Amino acid sequence: MAAPPITLCPSAQPDWQDARVFAVVGGTPDRPETAYLDQAEPVTPELLALASPVAPAEVFRIAAPCAQGACQHFDNTGHACRLAQKTVGLMPIAFEKLPRCAIRADCRWWQQEGASACRRCPQVVTVNFTPTRSMRQAADPDVISATPVGPDAFQPAA
Repeated sequence: MAAPPITLCPSAQPDWQDARVFAVVGGTPDRPETAYLDQAEPVTPELLALASPVAPAEVFRIAAPCAQGACQHFDNTGHACRLAQKTVGLMPIAFEKLPRCAIRADCRWWQQEGASACRRCPQVVTVNFTPTRSMRQAADPDVISATPVGPDAFQPAA
């Protein structure tokens, strides 16, 4: 009998169980960009060492099984990730065409928000020292909901 599918959080930390790198962050501090791997790679000490001298979460996008109710961003009542909802509501679209993604089929953000989340995902960085106001609001677990930025039209990230 096959194991049930696992829903992945695309904003996981490197120390989470069964974590895997699915993208590498590049660009600049003011305009981060994500390059997606063809396949997700298990997090290993050797892989994390490649990020040195900075923290791995500054360089890698990491996915791991969604912690659901154990996560500060999860809404148990609506059974939804508020981080995904707020990212879609607050962040501009980064790309019109969906980026290739090794975790999409299992990604909570994709399952919950669809293409709207994927169009914003390339600008999401787990550790960001120069976040925009929208990024800060989306990441803040005390901000419960987001006011949409407008229709789902292409708005390149500034």
